[in-house]
Amino acid sequence: MTQPPDQPSRPSEDPLGKPADPQNPQVAPPPGHSAPQQQPPAPPAQPPAPPAPPAGGFGAPQQPPGAGFGAPPAGYGPPQPGQPGQPGAFGQPGQPGQPGPPGPYGQPGPYAAGPYGQPGQPQAGPYAPQPGWGHPGPEAPGGYPQGAPGPYAGVPQPPAATGSRNPFRTRPALAFGAVAVAAALLIGGGAWALTGSDDSPEEKAGPQPTQEASPEPSVSVDQGDGNGGGGKEIDINGERAPGEDRVAWYKGAPDSPKGGASAPGMWVVGDVAVKAAYKQVFGWKAANGDEAWKPVTFPAEICAVTRRTTDDGRIAVAYKSGTSSRAKCNRVQELDLRTGERGWEIEIGEGGLFDGTSELSLSLAGDSLVVGRSQSAVGYDMKTGKKRYDIVKYGASCFPSGFAGDAQRLIVAASCAAATDKAHDELRELDPATGKVRWTVPLNKGWEVEKVYSVTPLVVQGVNRDKEQGDISVFDAGGKTRSQVGLDGKTELDFRCSGMSILNKALESCDFVVDDKNMYLATKAVTGPNEIVAVGLDTGKEQWRVKSPADSSMHPLAVENGRLVAYVGATYDQGGQVVAVPTAGSHEPQKLLRHPAAGAPLENGFLGGDVAWSGGRLFLSVDRLTGSDDLEEKLMMAFAK
Repeated sequence: MTQPPDQPSRPSEDPLGKPADPQNPQVAPPPGHSAPQQQPPAPPAQPPAPPAPPAGGFGAPQQPPGAGFGAPPAGYGPPQPGQPGQPGAFGQPGQPGQPGPPGPYGQPGPYAAGPYGQPGQPQAGPYAPQPGWGHPGPEAPGGYPQGAPGPYAGVPQPPAATGSRNPFRTRPALAFGAVAVAAALLIGGGAWALTGSDDSPEEKAGPQPTQEASPEPSVSVDQGDGNGGGGKEIDINGERAPGEDRVAWYKGAPDSPKGGASAPGMWVVGDVAVKAAYKQVFGWKAANGDEAWKPVTFPAEICAVTRRTTDDGRIAVAYKSGTSSRAKCNRVQELDLRTGERGWEIEIGEGGLFDGTSELSLSLAGDSLVVGRSQSAVGYDMKTGKKRYDIVKYGASCFPSGFAGDAQRLIVAASCAAATDKAHDELRELDPATGKVRWTVPLNKGWEVEKVYSVTPLVVQGVNRDKEQGDISVFDAGGKTRSQVGLDGKTELDFRCSGMSILNKALESCDFVVDDKNMYLATKAVTGPNEIVAVGLDTGKEQWRVKSPADSSMHPLAVENGRLVAYVGATYDQGGQVVAVPTAGSHEPQKLLRHPAAGAPLENGFLGGDVAWSGGRLFLSVDRLTGSDDLEEKLMMAFAK
C-alpha cells in the first residue's frame, strides 16, 4: 500500500493569496441561505479622470488574455508555458550520473541554509476543513516569463500530433512563482500545469447498485482524550441512506498546548491503525477502533517520524529534548507498531556550525535509518540503532540537504558552492548499507532538487526559483534521465505534500502513486470535479485521464489488482467516496465505498490531512493539533463496508 505523508494543516486562501484568519474563520452559510452582504461606504468625490493615453504609447500595458481555468486577476494567474530545448536542471536525457568517491565524505563546514517561507495556520474544531481537495491554495505571484527555458538541455522534442490529446507535445518547462514553491515545501500544496485539450470526453461513473443500510451504533465524537470514549454524540450511522457505507470509528485528539502541536504520520500495520499526536502514539484495531495497545507517551513533543515502516512494522520517532523554545529535536526511539513496544533509543549530536538538531528528518533506506541534520546526516542500523556511516560535506563545498529512501535505495540532494556564482544542487544515490556513492548528477545553475516523489522508480521535481520554473523527471537505476514531464498553463496539478521544514529539504513528503508503467497525477480544480492523469514513465506523456465522479476532487491512493484506487473528497453536505479506476480499458470509476452524508461535515474537516487505504478501509487523520480549548479536536476517522 501507499503510505500517507505527514502533513501540516493549511488555511484557505482568498483569490489574492491572502491566508484566512484562523481567529475569525469564514463559515459557509447553510444550504439555501445566502451570505449576508455588507454595503461599502460611499467613496469620496474624485477629481475628473485624465484623458486616456494613446494606444501603444506610455500608458498602462494591455492585459494579456488569461490561460488555463479562465482569466484570473493580474499577477495571480496560472503560469505560462515555456519553450523547450534550453539549459535546465539535469542536462540531456540518457546522460549517466558521475560515479563519486567511495565511503564517508570529510568534515562539515559553515553553510547558512535560509528558510523557504512560513507555515500556514491551522483551523480549530472537528468540523473545520483543512484545505486540500477542493480548496484553493495560494496562487503564485504574477509576471511569469514567456519563453521559459526547459530544465533539460538538448532534450529531443516529439512532433505535435494533429488531433492528439497528448498534453506534452513540446515538453516545456513548468513555470510557477516563488510563493508557490514555498507553499509546496511548507504548507503542503502545489499547483503545476500540463497541456490538455478541451475536447476530451468526460469519464462518467456507471450506475451503482444500492444496498439497504443495516442498523449501526452511533459514532461518538470524543472530548479530546484520544481513547474513543465519551463526548458529544453524532448519530452518523443511524442516519445512513440506502447504499451508504458506515463510519467504522472515530477518535478525538488528546490535549495539546495552546499554540498547537504536531500530529505527524499515520500507519496501518496488519490489523493495527496507528497515529502520532503531540507526545503520544496511539494504536487501535483497524476494524473497530478498540485499543490495540496502551498509548506510548514520550517525555516531550514528537518532532519527526519515519514516513514508511520496516517490513516488520517498525518506525523511528524523534522527540524534543525538553519543552522550552530552545529544545532540540535530538532523541530518536524505535517503536514496534504491531505491539506498541519501544526498542533502542539514541541521542543525535550536533554536526557543527550551522548544522544543528533544531529539526531532524528521518528516512528509512534499506535496513538503515538516515537521520538528517541541517547539513549532514548519520546512517544507523535500524535493527540495532548502531551507527553505520556519516553523510557530510564533499567536493566543492557540497552539503547534504535532503534525503529519501525505500527498501533498496538512498537518494540524497546536496547544495554546493552556496552564495557563489557556481552555486548549484546535486542529486546522488548512495548505498543505504554503507553510504558509498553509486552515482552523482549535477543540476544546472539556478535549479534545485525540491521533491523526490518516488525512489523506485526515481521521480524527482526540480525548481528554478529565480525563473519561476519547475520540472518532473524520471531517472533509471544508473542516474540517467529516462523521461521528463513538460508542463504548462493548460491544466494545473495538485500534489498532496507536507513537511514543515526550514533547515533541510522535506524530499519525501508527498503522496504519490506509481506502478511499473505510469505515474498518476491529480489535477487541481478550485471548485467542482478534477481529473487524474496517467503519465507514462518511459515517455512523460499522458496515457489517459479520468474525471472525478462527484462534484469534488479525487486523489490517487494506490494501485491494486490492475485498478487505481482513489479517494473522492467530501463536501460539507455530501460524504466522500473511494473508487477504483481500471488502468486498462474504459477507466470508468467503480465505487468501493460511499461515505454517509450525515458524517460529511466531520469528514470534510479532515481535508488536507493524512489518508490511507488498507484492507478495504479508508483512514483519515489530521496532521496538526490547534490546542483550542473552545472546540473539541478531531484526530482520526475510519470508513468501512
